[in-house]
Amino acid sequence: MTIHETIVIRTLVRWLALLVFKCAGWTSEGRKPDLPRYVIIAAPHTSNWDFIFTLCLAFIYRLNAVIMMKDAWFRWPLGPLFRWLGALPIDRSGANQVVAQSIAKFHQRDRLVLVVPPSGTRKRVLHWKTGFYHIANGAGVPIVLGFLDYRRKVGGFGPVVQPRGDLDADMAVIRAFYRDISGKYPLKESQQCIAPSVSPPAAG
Repeated sequence: MTIHETIVIRTLVRWLALLVFKCAGWTSEGRKPDLPRYVIIAAPHTSNWDFIFTLCLAFIYRLNAVIMMKDAWFRWPLGPLFRWLGALPIDRSGANQVVAQSIAKFHQRDRLVLVVPPSGTRKRVLHWKTGFYHIANGAGVPIVLGFLDYRRKVGGFGPVVQPRGDLDADMAVIRAFYRDISGKYPLKESQQCIAPSVSPPAAG
C-alpha cells in the first residue's frame, strides 16, 4: 500500500505540501492533464530538493504518480518510506531493461503516471538520457513536461507532447519549453539534448 491509497493521510499530507510550498515562497502553475496514462519529465534535476518539491506538487495536484529514483536511495531505513511515497527504485546500469519493464507496466494498467528525470542524476551530465522518450513512444502514451523553475520559484505542468517516433523533432519541441527554466544549481544542468545511451527495446 502507498500513501495515495490512504485517503486520510493523503489529505493531511496535501495540506502539509501546500504549507511547505507557501513557506518556501513557491507557487504552482499549469493544470494537471486529464489523461489516464502518461510519462512526465521532472526537469531540471540538480538538487535533492527537487524530489521534495516534486512530491509536494504530486500531493498538491492529487497526482497518484510513480517516481523513478536511483536504487541506492532505497537502502534501509529510507527504502520503505520511499516506496510508501510511491517511488520506484531504478538500476541505471540496466537501462534497456528499465524501458521494457516500464512499457510493460503501461500495457498492464488502465491508469499510470510515471515521473522520470531525463538527466538520470542530479550531477551534471552532457546529455539527457532517452529512456523517458522510448518508454512513452513504446507504450503509446504522451509526454507531459513537468518543471521546477528555481529562478521564479514556480513548479507545475507544461505542455503535452505526443511522441511521433521522430526523436530529433520531438526533442526540439521539448528543448524549446525548458530553455528558460532554471534548476537550483544552473551549472549542474544537463544540456537539453539527447544521448544515444538507450535504444528502444526489441519487439516481441
